[in-house]
Amino acid sequence: MRASLSHHTTPGPSRPLATKIGIIGCLVLLLSLLAIGLTLWITWQMQGGAAAVNEAGRMRMQTWRMAQMLSGEPVPQLPALLAQFDRSLGLLRQGDPARPLAVPRDGSSRQALQAVEANWAALRDQWAQAAEPGRTWDGDTGPDTWAVQADAFVADIDRLVDSIEKQLERWTTWLNMAQFVMMALVVVTAVALLYAAQLWILGPLSRLQAGLARIEAGDLKAHLDERGNDEFAAVAVGFNRMARHLQHLYASLEQRVASKTRHLETERARLAILYEAAAFASTAGTLEALARGFAAQIRRAARADGVAIRWSDEHNLRYVMLASEGLPDDLVAAEHCIPTGSCHCGQPQSQAQIRAVPLVTLAGGPPARPVMAGGQCLRAGFSGVINVPMRLHERVVGEIDLFFRAFPDFNGHDRSLVDTLASHLAGGIEGLRVEALQRESAVAEERSLLARELHDSIAQGLSFLKIQAGLLRERLGPVPEGPLRATLDELDTGIRESLSDVRELLVHFRTRTSGEDIAPALQTTLTKFEHQTGLAAHLDIEGEGLPLPPDVQIQVLHVVQEALSNVRKHARANQVWVDVQQSPQWVVSVRDDGCGLREAASAQDETHVGLRIMRERAASIGARLDIASAADAGTCVTLTLPSLLPNT
Repeated sequence: MRASLSHHTTPGPSRPLATKIGIIGCLVLLLSLLAIGLTLWITWQMQGGAAAVNEAGRMRMQTWRMAQMLSGEPVPQLPALLAQFDRSLGLLRQGDPARPLAVPRDGSSRQALQAVEANWAALRDQWAQAAEPGRTWDGDTGPDTWAVQADAFVADIDRLVDSIEKQLERWTTWLNMAQFVMMALVVVTAVALLYAAQLWILGPLSRLQAGLARIEAGDLKAHLDERGNDEFAAVAVGFNRMARHLQHLYASLEQRVASKTRHLETERARLAILYEAAAFASTAGTLEALARGFAAQIRRAARADGVAIRWSDEHNLRYVMLASEGLPDDLVAAEHCIPTGSCHCGQPQSQAQIRAVPLVTLAGGPPARPVMAGGQCLRAGFSGVINVPMRLHERVVGEIDLFFRAFPDFNGHDRSLVDTLASHLAGGIEGLRVEALQRESAVAEERSLLARELHDSIAQGLSFLKIQAGLLRERLGPVPEGPLRATLDELDTGIRESLSDVRELLVHFRTRTSGEDIAPALQTTLTKFEHQTGLAAHLDIEGEGLPLPPDVQIQVLHVVQEALSNVRKHARANQVWVDVQQSPQWVVSVRDDGCGLREAASAQDETHVGLRIMRERAASIGARLDIASAADAGTCVTLTLPSLLPNT
């Protein structure tokens, strides 16, 4: 908010405060120099006049001395004295700047000097003739005459001295006046500087201090006069701008606090969502529960109209839906499994990133490229989708798809939130897989221990009994038909079957899974079955579904192996088929073309150990075991696992 400046006029020529102070200082300096120069000039003139008075006094002494010499006998020194007087008179006429010596240039002093020069010119000729050797003077000349002439000439010199001294008195008066003017100038300058300081510096500073005091007291309407074009006017403009800004900030403080509070509340809600997601990921017991819980949390956090959580296989060939929230049933069924890259959902690993994809153009129609097969999303009323890849150790393990009926403004905070939730979900999925691997590893380790014990005890004992039975038959030789031979045959058969059962049990105990796909393990099991029995075995896998956890895989393999063992022992079949259906739920069936089970055996008979063990294994993974059999039509053992199709 910018308010217009009050009392603002078009600025004139800029006269900064430093310029004003500089002008005053220059004026004071100029006046001071003039006053000092005047006093120096007057002092110089007074010194020259005083030296001229001294020189005139010496001329008077020289005049009396020459007059005395003329009153007596002329002496040879008189011409020298005359010449010396001429030099003194020349000094008065020309002056001597070095001493200094100068006769004042006023009219009276110059007239007196001219009179002295004129009288000396006449007097000098007479005295020079009188000083010639053998010169006699008549009655008009004599000592008295020289004295009278000297008195008259000295009177002229006295008038010259009087005129110079009067001029010196005037100069003294002027000097005193100049000194007084200098004192007055100092006083006026000091007063002017104080006034200027008060007007230009102290006054504005006092007003600025008063304005700051009002601001500090809470009066944000404080205002300084902005008139002027110096530095303090600029400071006043800045002060008023600051006061208006503070007033605006204070006026909007409540709004800003409310906005900050909303921001903090949003951040708190996001942290709560992340904390809840992390806690849920650590407590979810199954993949289905984990996916459904995260679908609800992510939908609430992103304020989406629908959410789909998809899992991708280790080769990133397809995306299978783990769970959904807010999506129609037909859309869930159509999008249960999609090939990677077939639409905007299910990004390839090399291109996986958080991206927003509009499903409707600005004109209101669908884009040129189909977004979903059959237009399911558009028919469901969604206008946009946001893809969030789930990454784990640089591998894409799935994708979260957020569906919107009104496409949102997906900012950086929202991206960070859903990306963090996706990371938590990927970590939770990995945690469940690791737990399943640990359980499977623990069971496998225990079974391996049992297998070693069986191999070292029962298997070794059965092998010893088989050898002893062979030795017994050799020692008895040919045995005729009868009870003894029947007993020996039953003994051989029992030992061989027991040894075969133990070996098969050892193989089952050492069965392990090597990946998230159970198909290779099933194929290996059927290959071993064909090698042992010579029966044809067929494997048929249909559909696309979620992988089975490792501990579930091992139980499924054991059920299949037990069913194949029953076929080998009792069915007298020619072929075996293993059918696997992955969606909408896992169903594994083992069927043969043998003689079928007897009615007594098909019942839930606790004496039938193999069937009881298969049912126990099925119950341990929450599955259902069904056995269907008909005389001479074979047997079908069906294992149905819990549904993994997400609820809508």
